[in-house]
Amino acid sequence: MNDSDNGAGHAAPSKRKDARRNKATLLDAAAAVFVTSGVEAPVRDIAAKAGVGLGTIYRHFPTRADLIIAVYQHQVDACAVAGPALLETSPTPHAALGQWINLFVDFLVTKHGLATVLQSDNTGFDTLHAYFLDRLVPVCTQLLDAAAVAGEIRSDIDAYELMRGVGNLCIGADSDPRYDARRMVELLIAGLRRPH
Repeated sequence: MNDSDNGAGHAAPSKRKDARRNKATLLDAAAAVFVTSGVEAPVRDIAAKAGVGLGTIYRHFPTRADLIIAVYQHQVDACAVAGPALLETSPTPHAALGQWINLFVDFLVTKHGLATVLQSDNTGFDTLHAYFLDRLVPVCTQLLDAAAVAGEIRSDIDAYELMRGVGNLCIGADSDPRYDARRMVELLIAGLRRPH
């Protein structure tokens, strides 16, 4: 009897870990489908991309709004976690900043697909903008500070202003094939460098 108790004790954390991984897989699949097909894409398309049944999606996210909010938060979290990791693995803080801004641009493109839904009157959407700022502005600040301390960029750059500028450069990228927002953002990031 003792052996089975020990086994049950180990199964619960493992089961929770699997559930978190499955939920993350679902959110990644939903984000990918939203980018290509919009937030009104059939749930069966998301289930197929994630390799799960419809019931699994509805068990985690009873409404489309629940799914959209979860996708948004999942992507914000992934972007936030990436900042410190890039600082540790990139050759320079400026390189880490550039890579993080690329992730941020990817996020903004996905968020663009969610924009009309996020402007709806659903109360769950009200807190998302604050969540976005609370999670990402400190990460951008950390990257900017590291690059400034390393002498790579000017020290008077505000994270919120930079993120807002990047966001503005991304507007219209999905509707005008002649406009390359990523190239414009790269020019902006290159322009942060200190003159030597």
